[in-house]
Amino acid sequence: MGGTRNYGDACAAAHALDLVGERWALLVVRELLLGPKRFSDLRAGLPNAGPNRLSQRLRELEESGIVRRRKLGPPGRFWVYELTEWGRQLQPVLVHLGHWGRLSPFRDLDAGISVDALMLALQGDFDAEASGGLTATYGLVFGDDHITVRVSGGRIDVARGEPSAPDATLTADTRTFAGLMTGRLGVQEAASAGQVTVSGDLTAVERLFASLPRPSTVAAPPA
Repeated sequence: MGGTRNYGDACAAAHALDLVGERWALLVVRELLLGPKRFSDLRAGLPNAGPNRLSQRLRELEESGIVRRRKLGPPGRFWVYELTEWGRQLQPVLVHLGHWGRLSPFRDLDAGISVDALMLALQGDFDAEASGGLTATYGLVFGDDHITVRVSGGRIDVARGEPSAPDATLTADTRTFAGLMTGRLGVQEAASAGQVTVSGDLTAVERLFASLPRPSTVAAPPA
């Protein structure tokens, strides 16, 4: 079993932390939820994780059977990391951690955030009732990264890649998109300021963000 931490406790939660409780481990899992990535792509998504630390975490996750490394066939022929079937079962764990962390009064909403982190939050925050029966397909563009979001039947599905016929396409950087998700920015306000470009059905875009209700944070302890 990989990892350096061992609680020596038969509790399944303690054992889970033996496997993924080391710093950066769960964030590596987060970065792989939408599909395989090269080491350089993981570095881009986790810029504050040093290369040696990231390599160590990947080795530990491989040894634990959570991540595997494989070589893609032609034309690429490069090595990628991907989640095993067991590793993918951590997605709801990360979603619930996000729900819990969203209540914190100490979270820095201006800190950097990766595309994959945003998409996990988008899936976790989506509220079927708040969506009001929304049915739409969106193309999200973050630099060279293209994401397809489909909303239908009270469900939201997110995948890497360009949609063939989106109802709307939104181009932004990750911080602007995070501001739209948290309600600190409005779509029309951001578009007028040149922070986001929307083509297609603007109302559908506004309805998407309206489907992400924000809970109140807990009260901060007295100083």
